[in-house]
Amino acid sequence: MYQWRKFDFFEEKYGGKIPDDVTGDIQCCSSGRGKVVIGSNDGSVSFLDRGIKFDSGFQAHSSSVVFLQHLKQRNFLVTVGEDEPISPQQSGMCLKVFDLDKAQEESTSSSAPECIGILRIFTNQFPEAKITSFLVLEEVPPILLIAIGLDNGCIYCVKGDIARERITRFKLQVDGVSGKRQSPITGLGFRMDGLSLLLFAVTPDSVNSFGMQAQPPKLQTLDHIGSSVNTVTMSDRSELIVGRPEAVYFYEVDGRGPCWAFEGEKKFMGWFRGYLLCVIADPKNGTNVFNVYDLRNRLIAYSLVVDKVSNMLCEWGNIILITADKSLLCVTEKDMESKLDMLFKKNLYTVAINLVQSQHADAAATANVMRKYGDHLYGKQDYDEAMSQYINTIGHLEPSFVIQKFLDAQRIYNLTNYLEKLHEKGLASKDHTTLLLNCYTKLKDVEKLNTFVRKEDGIGELKFDVETAIRVCRAANYHEHAMYVAKKAGKHEWYLKILLEDLGNYDEALQYISSLEPSQAGVTIKEYGKILIEHKPKEAIDILMRLCTEQGTSNGVYLSMLPSPVDFINVFVQHPHSLMDFLERYTEIVKDSPAQAEINNTLLELYLSRDLNFPSISQSENGLDQDFTDLSVAAAMSRADSEKRKNADLKDTVEKDCMERQQKGLELLKMAWPSDLEQPLYDVDLAIILCEMNSFKEGLLYLYEKMKLYKEVIACYMQNHDHEGLIACCKRLGDSGKGGDPSLWADLLKYFGEIGEDCTKEVKEVLTYIERDDILPPIIVLQTLAKNPCLTLSVIKDYIARKLEQESRIIEEDRRTVEKYQESTKNMRKEIEDLRTNARIFQLSKCTACTFTLDIPAVHFMCMHSFHQRCLGDNEKECPECAPEYRSVIEMKRSLEQNSKDQDLFFQQVKSSKDGFSVIAEYFGKGIISKTNDGTI
Repeated sequence: MYQWRKFDFFEEKYGGKIPDDVTGDIQCCSSGRGKVVIGSNDGSVSFLDRGIKFDSGFQAHSSSVVFLQHLKQRNFLVTVGEDEPISPQQSGMCLKVFDLDKAQEESTSSSAPECIGILRIFTNQFPEAKITSFLVLEEVPPILLIAIGLDNGCIYCVKGDIARERITRFKLQVDGVSGKRQSPITGLGFRMDGLSLLLFAVTPDSVNSFGMQAQPPKLQTLDHIGSSVNTVTMSDRSELIVGRPEAVYFYEVDGRGPCWAFEGEKKFMGWFRGYLLCVIADPKNGTNVFNVYDLRNRLIAYSLVVDKVSNMLCEWGNIILITADKSLLCVTEKDMESKLDMLFKKNLYTVAINLVQSQHADAAATANVMRKYGDHLYGKQDYDEAMSQYINTIGHLEPSFVIQKFLDAQRIYNLTNYLEKLHEKGLASKDHTTLLLNCYTKLKDVEKLNTFVRKEDGIGELKFDVETAIRVCRAANYHEHAMYVAKKAGKHEWYLKILLEDLGNYDEALQYISSLEPSQAGVTIKEYGKILIEHKPKEAIDILMRLCTEQGTSNGVYLSMLPSPVDFINVFVQHPHSLMDFLERYTEIVKDSPAQAEINNTLLELYLSRDLNFPSISQSENGLDQDFTDLSVAAAMSRADSEKRKNADLKDTVEKDCMERQQKGLELLKMAWPSDLEQPLYDVDLAIILCEMNSFKEGLLYLYEKMKLYKEVIACYMQNHDHEGLIACCKRLGDSGKGGDPSLWADLLKYFGEIGEDCTKEVKEVLTYIERDDILPPIIVLQTLAKNPCLTLSVIKDYIARKLEQESRIIEEDRRTVEKYQESTKNMRKEIEDLRTNARIFQLSKCTACTFTLDIPAVHFMCMHSFHQRCLGDNEKECPECAPEYRSVIEMKRSLEQNSKDQDLFFQQVKSSKDGFSVIAEYFGKGIISKTNDGTI
C-alpha cells in the first residue's frame, strides 16, 4: 500500500465550530434532503443548512437521542432515544417517527414537527439490552423495515406502517463464537437483489447475513472475524465493507470478496462516489489520518491529519467530518479539469486515462486525455504507442490531425493501421478510403487489400466509400478487386464499366446483365448499350427482347409494366440496322404495345431513309485521288478500275437496300392504318414529311388518299406529268356517288389549260365527265382552255353544241312555265276582284256536313259551302271542308318564313347543290329573300 501514489483530488471547503445553537454533546448524525441532522445527549435534534448554520431544532426525547436517520423517499426522521419511563419496570427507550413536512404548534414561539408514531422498543417479549447499531430501510411507502442491533447479539426488527400501528415485530439472533459470551452487533447493512432482501449483521467475532425472504429469516455466516463499531459501511454496489486493523474486506452475498491491505486501526469507515473513506489511527505518532482511496485506480485521492472523529457524513456533494470537540470539516472533490491538469504536469497520462474512465467521464473528455498522451509519446518518438492512443480517439478527434503526423513514408505502417481502424468504425470518408488503398498499393500488400475488400463477405454493408475504393483500385490496375467491390455493393454500372472499358470482356458483361433484376438490367443496358451494340449486337438485342417482352418475365406481368423499346433507342446511335432489327423482332411478338405509335414512327424513319449509314462513295473517291500521288501510273489506273467497280457494286447495294426498305415502309403505312381506325398507329404528319424528304411517291399518295386530301393526290401526278395516271386518279376519286370530290375534274381541266402543250385527247375525256356531272358552266370551260395555245376550237365544238341545245330546251320549258303561272295568276286576281265587288248567291238546299235539308239557323261560307249551325258547333269562323287545305298552306308559309332565318341551312343547300344559282332563284321565287314589310299588311 505504501507504493500507492498520493494526490490532492479533494480540498477543504469549510472548517469551523458547530453553531452554539446545537446544545449538548453530539450522540448521532444523519444527512439527506439538503440538511445535516444532529442528535444530542439532551434529547434535542438540530438541523444545519448548507452553510453549516443552525436552521431549526426541536426536543425529540426527554433524555437523549441515541440514533437517528433521515429518510430519503419521504421527509421523515426516525429517532431512537430515551424518554421518561412509564413505570420502574419498563425501559424509557423508544422509537419515534417525525413528519418534517408537518409542524405542530407548541406553547413556545418555535414549532416542532409532528410525531406520527411512537414505539416502545423493549417489551416483555423483547427484553431490554444496550442498543449498539440502528438502520432503517424504506420499502414501498409507507412500509418501513427497522433493524436495531443490541449488545447481546440480537437484532430487533420492526416492519410495517408505524404511523397506523400496523407493524410486525420479530427477533434475529446471531450466535456468539467466543464460548458463552454473546457478541454485540457492531454494524448493519441492507442489500436488495431484485425482490430478495438481505440483512448483513457484523459482530466483533463474525460477519453474518439473514435472508429476509425466508420465514424465519435464514442465517448464514460469511466470516468468523468481525469488526468494531463505526468500521462497517456499504458501497454503492451494495457490498458490505468491514474495516479491521490489518485490512479492509468486501463481502458479497455468498462470502468474502476482495481485500485491501490498509494497515492501522480503522476508526471510521465510509463510502463516497466510488471512493473508500477511512479514518485510520497512525500508531507511530498517535494521530488520526483521513484517507480517501480510489480503489479502481489504486491511488490515494486525498490524505489529511484530523483530530478524533466522532461522526462522518456525506451531503451536498461533500464529505463532512465531525470531531469530538464539536468541530466540523467539509471536504469536497475537485473538478475533473483540475485533477487532469495536476496529472498532466507530472506526465502521469496513464493515471489520467484510468481516472476519467473510472469516473465515467464522457467519451470526448476521455479522447482528449488520450490525445494528449499520444502527443506526449509522439514527441518521444514512440510512434507505435502514440498511434495506439490516437486509435482510441477515433470518433472524437479529427482524423486529419493524426494523419498529418504520419504522412511520412517511414511511418506508413502506422498510418495504415489508423486508417484501418477508422474504416472498421465506419467513420472513414472518401479521402480516407483513397489514402488507405493508396497505402496498400504503395506497400504492394495484396493480402491486406484482399482482406479490406472481402472481409465483409455476407455481413451487411461495406464500411467504406464504395465508389472511391473502385476508382483507386482501377487506377492501380487492381481490376479484380474493383469488380468485387462493385458487385458486392450492387454498383452494377461500375462493374460493367470495368468489364467493358478496362477489360473489354463483352461476353461476361452480357452474362452479368442477364443475371440482374429486369429493372436494374434496363438501367445498365441504357448506360452501356452503345458499347454492347457495337461489339455484340445480336446478344445485346436478345437481352433487350427479354426485357421488353413477356419472354423474360413470369406469368401475370402486364405488358404496361414492361419497359418500352422506345426507352432504348438511344443505345442504337450509329447502328440503325441493329435498331431496325430490334424493332422488327419486337413488333412480330408484341402486337398491341402501348408505344406502338412511337415504334412505327421510328421504323418509318428507318425504312424511308435513302442512306442508312452506308460508306460514302465520295469519301472513297477522295481517298483514290490522294493515293495517286504515291503510286505509279499503272498501279493507279488499276486501283482506279477496282475502286470504280467497288463503287458501282456499292451503289447497287444501296439502291437495292433502299427499295426493300421503302417497300417495308409502304406495307407498314398500310398495315398501321386499318380501315376501321380513324387515325393510324403512327404520326401522319411525320410520315408525310419523311415521304417528302425521301421522294417516296407511293407512300405520299397513299397517305394523301387516306386523309382524303384528293387535291394533293392529283398534285403529285401533275408534278410528275403523269396524264394517264392523273385521269385514272380523277376517275377513282372524283365520283361523288362513291364519296369522291367532283371538283377534281375542274382542277384537272385547269391543269390542261395551263400546261402549254397539245393534250386534245385528255381534254376531250375530261370534258365528258364535266358534262356528265355538270361541274362547270360552258363559259368557264371556254375561259380555262383558252389559255392553252396548243388547243383548237374543234376540241370543244361538240361540247359547246350540246350545251347550247340543252340550254335552249331549258329556256323553252321555262317560258312555257312562266306563261302558265301568268295565266293562273290572272285568273286568281279576277276571282279576288269578283269576291270584293259582286254579291254571292247561296242556293244550296242541303247541309254539306249532314246532307239534310238546310234550315235556319244556317251558316254560309264564301267557298260556297253551307252548314247547319248545330253541325258547326263552336267553330263558326272556318269551313270544315276547306280548313285542312287552308291550314296546310298557312303551315307551308310559316315554314318558309322560318327557313328564311336559318342561314346555315341556306348555305348548306347552296354548297351541296350542283347549281347554287338555282337554289338562290328558288328562294327568290318563294318570296323569302325579297320579301319586305311596307307596313300595309
